[in-house]
Amino acid sequence: MAGASDREPDFTITHDADPSETLLVGLSSFGLAGLTAVDYLVDHLDLREQGHLSAEGLPTVTPFEEGRPRHHTRLFSRDDLDVSVLVGELFVPVGAGRAFADAILDWTEANGVRDVAILSGVPIPHGPDDHRTYYIATDDYRERYLGESPIPPMGRGFLDGTNAALIERGLDSPLGVCTYVTPVHARVPDVEASIRLVETVQSVYGLDVDAGPLEAFAGEIEQYYAELAERMDARDEDLPEDRMYM
Repeated sequence: MAGASDREPDFTITHDADPSETLLVGLSSFGLAGLTAVDYLVDHLDLREQGHLSAEGLPTVTPFEEGRPRHHTRLFSRDDLDVSVLVGELFVPVGAGRAFADAILDWTEANGVRDVAILSGVPIPHGPDDHRTYYIATDDYRERYLGESPIPPMGRGFLDGTNAALIERGLDSPLGVCTYVTPVHARVPDVEASIRLVETVQSVYGLDVDAGPLEAFAGEIEQYYAELAERMDARDEDLPEDRMYM
């Protein structure tokens, strides 16, 4: 009988309300900068959980807080806000990246989502002057949001795993897709990187959120993120190897 590791992963999204036209995504990846950023957005924009993603064929993880379990990958929104947020605490190995991305993008296509923006940190060599956010975006996304933006493009490189699959799907569909990336350090969470990502989406989408308290917010859940990072380190060979050159 095939075990969980032998099966092709299968992902299913369940939701209670229609999403907004824009979906912001933060996943368990280097430095947990993107995950910290979207977690903060959910908290400070007072978003409500409206759905979740289930995974079959991957090692099970069920987060909990104060004795209450929750789904590892959850969708949040608010009726009067034009942005939905996907918070992904599940570690998705490189080999499952395409199936994971396809599940998200099939769902966005079926539910009228126009743009997907992924917030991510990358562990690239950098100096103090490189502490900023860069973008990798499809043409339609760039024309819609980044024409007059001071955010610079990432110069050259390769994406892998889920980020690569999301961007590739955007190349061949009407869906606008962008990955906002910022250099991260080994510490978890990299709060300064998370602040840069929050400030980036705040400027692009006009969100009413102050990134200032994020350091205190991250400090409150630092132990949880450290434990999540340890789980990722234990599967280091399955991490995406995004190679970028500024």
